[in-house]
Amino acid sequence: MKALFALITAFVLSACFTHLLIPFLRKLKFGQQEREDGPKEHLKKAGTPTMGGLAFVPAAAIAGAIFSWPDFDNLIVIIIMLGFGLVGFLDDYLKVVKKNTKGLSPKLKMLGQFVVATALLVYMYMGEGLGTDIIIPFAGGYKIDLSYVYIPFFYIVVMGTDNGVNFTDGVDGLCSSVTAVVCAFFALASVKLGLGMEATSCALIGALLGYLLFNLHPAQVFMGDTGSLSLGGYVAAMALIMKMPLFIIIVGFVYLAEMLSVMIQVAYFKKTGGKRIFRMAPIHHHFELGGWSETQVVGRFTVLTIILCVIGYIAL
Repeated sequence: MKALFALITAFVLSACFTHLLIPFLRKLKFGQQEREDGPKEHLKKAGTPTMGGLAFVPAAAIAGAIFSWPDFDNLIVIIIMLGFGLVGFLDDYLKVVKKNTKGLSPKLKMLGQFVVATALLVYMYMGEGLGTDIIIPFAGGYKIDLSYVYIPFFYIVVMGTDNGVNFTDGVDGLCSSVTAVVCAFFALASVKLGLGMEATSCALIGALLGYLLFNLHPAQVFMGDTGSLSLGGYVAAMALIMKMPLFIIIVGFVYLAEMLSVMIQVAYFKKTGGKRIFRMAPIHHHFELGGWSETQVVGRFTVLTIILCVIGYIAL
């Protein structure tokens, strides 16, 4: 029942916060800047309010904290989500308020993510019953202890997931829809494994659904890095605390594909002196330029994630 109440509370708070935030962002002229080399349909979105993460992230944090209190594992997930959100907020602030189109430099952005990730790592070693073992998918719950290999593995998971989710935010409702499904997977996995993490998961589901009322195509607001980095932090922290980081490859395949498409595109572009593998990266833009509408991209990526989450649940 706590999980249900967390979902409903977060939904109401997120819907209310977003409704109130949009005119405030418009008044301050906190508008999105679109890439001129991107899909032409996106150019008309220029000026749409961004930093919508300021609405749904607090909603998820409040509801999650209330209905999971005083469980430390749930609370640390919320704290990590807020920590990554702060990094994203600083990036958005420089872009939108200070009109610095590049935002935080890549080094500063990575440093901020590294600091928040390290806070989680410290908790992973200090938290009772956590440790360095992880569940192997399709192995009947079998766990393997990574020992000292866990530390570099940990940073790869956190940084990769956070940036993968960030790259997924580029089409109306895409990142929100995909992540809501991933949250549902973690909620169900928590129930099955008896880990007690479902209230926090359901709180974020509710917050994303409330936000989606305003973010579905045509979006009235974008989440910005404030929102996308928060979501990436949540997914990484939840997976690591539940000892399920390998499951991100399955349920978070969309995040992985988005990140790899950017890495491959950049590497190939430099190697060949300007040639491209994809029409545009991240890969959701590749499909847009290939004729898919935004709603088709969101619908198909979300359906794919649902199927992969079912497979992930079976893999438990």
